[in-house]
Amino acid sequence: MRFLKDLNPVQREAVETGDGPVLIVAGAGSGKTRVLTYRIVYLLHSGVQPWNMLALTFTNKAAREMQDRIRLLVGDEADRIWMGTFHSMFSRILRREADKLGYSRNFSIYDADDSLGLIKSLMNAQNMNADQFAPRAVRNRISRAKNAVQGPEEFSRAAVDFLDQKIAPLYHAYQEQLRGNNAMDFDDLIMQPIVLFERHPDVLEKYQERFRHILIDEYQDTNRAQYLLVNTLAAKYRNIYAVGDDAQSIYAFRGADIRNILDFRNDYKNARLVRLEQNYRSTGHILAGADAVIRRNKDQIAKKLWTENPEGNPITIVECLDESDEAMKIVHLIQEQCRKHKFQLHDFAVLYRINAQSRAIEDGLRRAGIPYVIVGGTAFYQRKEIKDILAYLRLIVNPADNESLLRILNVPARGIGATTQKRLKDFAAENGISLLEAIRRVNEIWSINAGIAGRVAQFGRLITKYIALRSEMSAGELARSLVDGLELIPLLKMDGTPESQARIENIQELLSAITDYDAREGDDTLDSFLAEASLVAEIDMYDSNSNAVTLMTLHAAKGLEFPSIIIAGVEEGLLPSNMSRQNDEIEEERRLFYVGMTRAQRELHITRARYRMVYGERLEQIPSRFLEEIDEEHVRTIFSTRTRSRNGNQGRRKPARPQRANTRSQYDQETASSYSQEAEIYVGQDVYHPTFGRGRVVTLKGTGVNMRADVDFDSVGKKTLVLRYAGLRPA
Repeated sequence: MRFLKDLNPVQREAVETGDGPVLIVAGAGSGKTRVLTYRIVYLLHSGVQPWNMLALTFTNKAAREMQDRIRLLVGDEADRIWMGTFHSMFSRILRREADKLGYSRNFSIYDADDSLGLIKSLMNAQNMNADQFAPRAVRNRISRAKNAVQGPEEFSRAAVDFLDQKIAPLYHAYQEQLRGNNAMDFDDLIMQPIVLFERHPDVLEKYQERFRHILIDEYQDTNRAQYLLVNTLAAKYRNIYAVGDDAQSIYAFRGADIRNILDFRNDYKNARLVRLEQNYRSTGHILAGADAVIRRNKDQIAKKLWTENPEGNPITIVECLDESDEAMKIVHLIQEQCRKHKFQLHDFAVLYRINAQSRAIEDGLRRAGIPYVIVGGTAFYQRKEIKDILAYLRLIVNPADNESLLRILNVPARGIGATTQKRLKDFAAENGISLLEAIRRVNEIWSINAGIAGRVAQFGRLITKYIALRSEMSAGELARSLVDGLELIPLLKMDGTPESQARIENIQELLSAITDYDAREGDDTLDSFLAEASLVAEIDMYDSNSNAVTLMTLHAAKGLEFPSIIIAGVEEGLLPSNMSRQNDEIEEERRLFYVGMTRAQRELHITRARYRMVYGERLEQIPSRFLEEIDEEHVRTIFSTRTRSRNGNQGRRKPARPQRANTRSQYDQETASSYSQEAEIYVGQDVYHPTFGRGRVVTLKGTGVNMRADVDFDSVGKKTLVLRYAGLRPA
């Protein structure tokens, strides 16, 4: 057992602890993977057979890494250990025992798209209105029920609100259809083994005898179903070895339950608890700053991280004017550290709370010629909802762009299918005209029935309308009006899923980008903006092994580490998010910030903006409460020359909070698109525009939602604005 010499005393205690329930609370950077790996090797050397161990992880990457390490120490014996993700390991059990649940062993596994398609077809069969009950929301509700180990009958009995009562019969039909198709979805791979063990105690006993030692990585990320499953399997021998960190529990939105790790010693009264508190990753300032933040949480297992690493540089908090200034300062930070510390670009990671934040950062890096890669997400201009809106705008700018037209002809869904599209293309080819012209003449195509022809013609009128409006509106106003006309955001809101919320935020960020570009570049900027966006789409993805800056969300960063970390947008409404503030989930947001901080090895920079463009409106931002929780001795603050206080103070100060806190970081779309007649905009009035600044109303024309104003702005001269979208207010 010479390998044990690689461990510090506490790690060795964790590896050599005896049988029975063990909880290893592994602080960030404390060698968790090494301890779990060596524990398995230790058990093998102690006489435990490899097939008597079940090692569960949350990613295939983690499982492969552990298996490779074990193989280096024990050879091919590593391949005989049942080691992998929860879903992969229990699907193996289900393959062997499927007949006991009424399935054959060659059952199919439905992914998210497969299950969504099935739900849509069942909704159609039951005459459920997809406008009233978003299929994705229905699927997510069924998924949450399965993660809580609620079958159709239990769900039906527990249904009290209108939505659950409507979903209950659909859930029953969904499970019946899965069974009829000899299929299981991802959630079934965890729930069905529980059903199997409840119905067949002999099968449970067989696997309890088989897996005498159960080892679980990232225990804080387990949901209710996973918790029940591993505890059921461990009930006979009680050799459950759970490794995790409650301070890094950040996946509640996926169903993870932090109570599983917090209550471990209540579940197992004789459990051994070992705290891994020595951090090998970060400098002293970074670690102490992160520790000061996480100490504010009430629900946690007490621990005090420490390190023998050098103290290093203090955490830098960078105050920026807005997101463009923030992107520029991030570029400067990267360039400065490359010169000062001889860092390579792959030594940097820029982390943010929501995907939409990457747009301004990507633009800044691209303008500076700095390559980057996106991890755990798609580059901003490659996201579907963004590409769809850009396709609309390209068609408006270039009506002959048939490819853009085909992309969005049925987006959002209009019931215009592939057959109709083919008939339109054939008609256009036969008559030598563009697809848009064919759409305008759809009534001449006898093979398209009247109902579908009406929908096609409506699409044509929509595009024609915005082609005409292009000369009367700025690029930003046109884009906002288009999004309103398509009703994209209300449709996404109906989904009620984290994914749809992210899409809304991405759309809002695109509108902000166009408005910002409009203000910088002057008149008729839509063409140039679209050209620049097209270039981004071609060059913004790089090989992950190349020398490039890494961009990712804070959630995606868990388990990774970089010499230099930059956390962007640390403001109220972003981090912590608005939703968490409304739902009293601040502690999870604090854990998320802590995870981001502890990814840093040598340098940690945190940026925040005083103003941020949200859905085309410039909103004042409040610094995140988490910044005030970092002890002052571990921080230095850099104030932008454009945001410096009048007394020129460059030391640490608590940022001034407005008298009336702006609690809405995400701009309310309905408010943005409605013009209030009570605003009393009149000729000669001094007004303020969120992009163009101060100006004076020269003329007013039109009425109601079509009212326009000619405004002479101090910064850009005369502009014609549609008041419904302009966001003007008295100066």
